[in-house]
This record gives sequence, C-alpha cells and structure tokens, in this order.
Amino acid sequence: MKFTLATGCGRGLCRNSCSRSDRQLNVYDWLADVPGNAESTDLVEVQFKNTRKGYYHNVNGLDLKKGDWVAVEANPGHDIGIVTLTGRLAALQVKKANLKSADDIRRVYRFAKDTDMEKYEESKAREHSTMIESRQIAKGLGLQMKIGDVEYQGDGNKAIFYYIADERVDFRQLIKDLAAAFHVRIEMKQIGARQEAGRIGGTGPCGRELCCATWMKNFSSVSTTAARFQDISLNPQKLAGMCAKLKCCLNYEVDNYMEAGKKMPPREAVLETADGDYYFFKQDILAGTVTYSTDKRLAANLETITAERACEIIAMNKRGERPVELHADGAHRVEQKPVDLLDGADLTRFDKAKKKKKKNNNRQRENKPHDNNRPRENRQPKGQNPKEQKPKANDQKAAEPKGDKE
Repeated sequence: MKFTLATGCGRGLCRNSCSRSDRQLNVYDWLADVPGNAESTDLVEVQFKNTRKGYYHNVNGLDLKKGDWVAVEANPGHDIGIVTLTGRLAALQVKKANLKSADDIRRVYRFAKDTDMEKYEESKAREHSTMIESRQIAKGLGLQMKIGDVEYQGDGNKAIFYYIADERVDFRQLIKDLAAAFHVRIEMKQIGARQEAGRIGGTGPCGRELCCATWMKNFSSVSTTAARFQDISLNPQKLAGMCAKLKCCLNYEVDNYMEAGKKMPPREAVLETADGDYYFFKQDILAGTVTYSTDKRLAANLETITAERACEIIAMNKRGERPVELHADGAHRVEQKPVDLLDGADLTRFDKAKKKKKKNNNRQRENKPHDNNRPRENRQPKGQNPKEQKPKANDQKAAEPKGDKE
C-alpha cells in the first residue's frame, strides 16, 4: 500500500503549522497558511531545552519556518534553538511573556550549520554527567538545595543550573567550584516544583500530558478551598500532582461550581413534611440535585430531589406549611432496583465446556483401535511391562536341551 504526503491546507491543517509533538509548550500556528503572515512582523519564537523559550528579531530577513534550527544571539557567544512560531502569533506571545524591555529581544544570526549542530550535540551530551557531579559538589558544601537540571548553551561556553531551594541559599562558593570543575560560565536559576515538573514532563492521573509541560506558563496559587467548593475529598494523595503540590486543574472549574452553588439550598436546612423530617445527605452541584435522609447521621430512606424543589419546601416551612412528601405533587417516585450483574447468565456455562471436552475424548477413543481387535498373541496384561514378563513353563521346557532326556 502506498501513502501520499498531504501538503495542502484543504482539511484545515497546514504542514507549516504543526511541529514535533515531543516538544514541550508546543503551539499550533493556525495562521501559518494565511498569506502575508510571516511578513507581518520580524519576531520569531525560538525554543531551547524543555520549556525555555526566547523571542528574537529576524533582522537578516531569513525565510524561517516552524522547525528550522537557527543560531541566535546570546551573552556570551551564540545559542542554538528551533523555531516554534513566526508571524502574528509570535507577536502575541511576546505580549503574553511580559518582557521588561525591548533589549530582551535579541537577533537571529543565521541558520544552524553542520559545525554548529556538532558543537550543540557535544554540549548536550555532557549535561547529565555535569548535573550528577554538580549535585555532589553542592552536597559537599552542605547547601540545602537540589540541582534539578543543567542546560548548556549551544556553543558550549555557558551552562545554566536549575535548582530548587526552600530557603535562601548562598551559592557564591558553589559557583567558583563549578566554574573550576567545568571551565564554563555559570548561571544559577531558581525554579519551583511546578516548573521542574514542566521541564521534566510526564503524564497526569487524567491520562494526558501535564498542563505545565504542554501549555501552562503562568502558575497561580491553588488552595484546598477550591476542592471544598467542588465537593472533592480532601485526600492529599488525590489532590497532589506530579510536583507534590496541589493540582493546578483544581482552579479550572471552581468558578462554575461557585456559580452553580448559589442555586443550591443550605446544608443545615431541615425539610419538614407530613411523612417526617429530612436531613441533608449529599448534593450534586452541576446536576442541581440534593439527596436527603430521614436520619441525621445515617443514610436511611434516601430521597433525591431537585434544588428548586428543596428551596420551595424550605419556603413552605417558613410559612408554616408542610408538603405531603418531598417530591412535587403528581410526581411518581422511580424506585431504583439493584442491578443484577448475573441476570440471564447461566452459572453452568463453564461446566458445558468440560462436558464437550469429555465428548471429544469419547470420540477419540472410538476412533482408536481397541485391544480386542489385536491378535491374541500380541495381547499383554494391563499394568505389566512386556520386558518384565516371566517366561511360561512351556517355554522353559522348550528351552531345555533334548539330549538330557535318556
């Protein structure tokens, strides 16, 4: 079977808009196929190791596309990165990055040459060993910090050490020791636990890639109040993410829950009916339903009604009225019967398979030749080895020499 590579935009996708999926913080350039998009601005987004990105001016007018390796300005020397965005979306990303000054936007020198890529690969090959050795140096100095990652610059003249520390760390002596050990310019950059998880990447309990590794750049504070609004059990193992902090996704739907929670009746309200009093048991905020129990502490005679009906009964109780039952007049209760998982299933379904096997064995026995068909001379008694058979008396007599009889 032959496959053809689709290069057009007839299906709403363009080959220049998608990049490698193994890149973190990947952005889909949905304006890539718009005429004049690349010429609208000279800003270019370039990505380096993991989640580090930078924005540069294409002063030389290079025909840059998503996925091109380029050499960009750095301090000192130059760095090697891959182009991830061009055109209008790159300008929007610059505004979103909140750069302090225009001087932070440097220049793109050229396309990366073969010598640049060889130097780049050599520098990347030293990163893991450098990280292990730097951890030993920091441990020898007794510093309360964790070096989580090391990134070499494309030309190998500079190394960035990403570390995590709960308190302020005096790493002046550490910088001297690292510079003497690796003979490069040292830059220390402190990151948090969430930034480290984004740089490493991984899969969350939802089955998708981590948000901090795919699209999230700015991290907002998360508290257990968001879990309370959503009626989530305060289990630290379930609320914590890959970074051992509260999951960022707890803030995604908390606004919807707070808005829907305004329509729910108060939990401490007791519904008084002719049948008896009902106490709050549980609620489903998004579905707008509340479950009540006749016992204040146990789940007894549970009844589920809508939030509007519960508010209506509370208003009736305030007027001194009691409805006949929780459900609205004329509404029939739907009794939920327990589901029998083995309903209609035959418990002897496994025994039938065994019977079939026995029938097959009987057929095989019928097809085999029986001992009755064998000649009498070849028959052998059961349980006796033919080699171990004792010679019969007649055979012994036959074996005696005739000359002995006179």
